[in-house]
Amino acid sequence: MRDPITTPVTPDLLRGALDVERTERGLLPHRLPARARAQFSDGQLAAVEAQPSGVRLVFRTRATTVELDTLPTKRVYRGVPPRPDGVYDLVVDNRLVGQASVPGGNTLVVDLATGAAERRSGPAGTLRFTGLPDGAKDVEIWLPHNEVAELVALRTDAPVEPAPDRGRRVWLHHGSSISQGSDAASPSTTWPALAASLGGVDLVNLGLGGSALLDPFTARALRDASADLISVKIGINLVNADLMRLRAFTPAVHGFLDTVREGHPTTPLLVVSPILCPIHEDTPGPGALDTAELARGRVRFLATGDPAERERGKLTLGVIREELARIVARRAADDPNLHHLDGRELYGEADAAALPLPDRLHPDAATHRLMGERFAGLVFADGAFAGRRAG
Repeated sequence: MRDPITTPVTPDLLRGALDVERTERGLLPHRLPARARAQFSDGQLAAVEAQPSGVRLVFRTRATTVELDTLPTKRVYRGVPPRPDGVYDLVVDNRLVGQASVPGGNTLVVDLATGAAERRSGPAGTLRFTGLPDGAKDVEIWLPHNEVAELVALRTDAPVEPAPDRGRRVWLHHGSSISQGSDAASPSTTWPALAASLGGVDLVNLGLGGSALLDPFTARALRDASADLISVKIGINLVNADLMRLRAFTPAVHGFLDTVREGHPTTPLLVVSPILCPIHEDTPGPGALDTAELARGRVRFLATGDPAERERGKLTLGVIREELARIVARRAADDPNLHHLDGRELYGEADAAALPLPDRLHPDAATHRLMGERFAGLVFADGAFAGRRAG
């Protein structure tokens, strides 16, 4: 690059993050605010909230070459086949034009048997995109949905300025690893990112792998964030974590929704029940890795609960779907902007036959696309989120 221009990576160039942290190396996006992060000590949640699903660097420029230095942190699980490096998507004027990964970086080695984690330091790396179209354009670099990325330096061959506000509605979504994008092909092709693109909205994705657990601090984060549309996808983590019984679940859902409504009393609010997951439809958790499959080098999950325990209040996906529908119907009598979507409309029995969940828990890339297209049709086209921003 001839005469490169270095632009400081500042919060005004980021979208999709609720908070940013200044580190020794650069800027670290967070998807939960500092107040929430101070209220838990769970390493799983700390790891996934710092994985910037839905977060993108957005700017306007005439540059034809763009370089971004980042310091990734990759998670490695002992005994589990390594995951590919995280993918960065380059989107120019709403069109995906390039993809790249950053090798190296820090590594967090996790022992699944004990939960112990060892952090190993590594160097920053550089993404380089060339051959961008000449002329002024909106550029987005979508950060990996499954890998922490500290942003160190941005270089271009033409000046950069923050992209103008296009007046698009902001969609704030909360869910599990399925919403975060587990097993999606890339960050702009997770099902929420695809649905947001088709719906013409700006996404803030609070999909938190293993951590959609009706936590009060997450509800407060939703309450305090700016949003024109809000959705919460509830269920799978409560079952596979075996976290609570039906007696606790019902008031916890009410409390979660009450908190969100404190900050957004009339915002369209959609409650989405779980997509089909055959292992947990009628069998409670906890979920676990299938050790026999792991010995063959394959990651598969199974349900370890006893179906008979449903009578004593253990949760299954079937139980949760029925209760969520009842809760929303009851609340909607006084809240006309509250809506419900059965997750099986996004992925149901016929889909499971055609596109089975590869690890029995997470959808693959083709299923993310299917779910994103269906959500856009069911919710944005003529459903709960139809219409344009008032004014």
